[in-house]
Amino acid sequence: MPKNYKNRSNMGDEVQDSTLIQLVYVSSLTLGSRLNTSIFEDVERHARNYNQQHGITGILCYGNGQFLQCIEGEKAHVFALKKRIFADRRHKNVKTLLLQTIEHRSFTDWRMRLLFLERWLWSPATKQQAAQLSPYLPFFPHDWSPERTEHFLQVIKTFDNPPHIQAAGITYNALGNMFRHIAAPHQAFLIVQGFLSLLLVIGLVLLYL
Repeated sequence: MPKNYKNRSNMGDEVQDSTLIQLVYVSSLTLGSRLNTSIFEDVERHARNYNQQHGITGILCYGNGQFLQCIEGEKAHVFALKKRIFADRRHKNVKTLLLQTIEHRSFTDWRMRLLFLERWLWSPATKQQAAQLSPYLPFFPHDWSPERTEHFLQVIKTFDNPPHIQAAGITYNALGNMFRHIAAPHQAFLIVQGFLSLLLVIGLVLLYL
């Protein structure tokens, strides 16, 4: 059996089901999924249960509505998971960037770590650690070459902590985060404007009664 298969969309019978492989794919969230504030919690919860049972490890990266996920495990389990993922209607434009046999795993956490690639959501403590990601931002991985994809994986596997503000209790949803980021410093102004708008509506109603 050849030691390594790269960039193959389908591995034949010559690669045994028990062979350790790595799959990297990219996709785009649908509009409905972007508006779903629980999308990442749902993905993480399902991944935690499934991956532990089937020996799947890896990392899930998200930014600008784009997913990049690296999945590692035995061929039979990875291919079964690939079929489920590619049929999931919560994302679209699914494309395989890498599919290869590997000697060792790059990611050993079956919880499938989430790497949130939005600079404005990073905490100060993680910005220095994540400085190596600058060449890959803004995050648009659909056109990455296999070499660029592999280099990106080499960079992120050294991170001690995912560079996003998880501890702050902010939802992972990009639209929700953006709204909070913009609205939070102007809460008093928005409240006053909302109150004035309400008075205007009441005034118009009384005028035409």
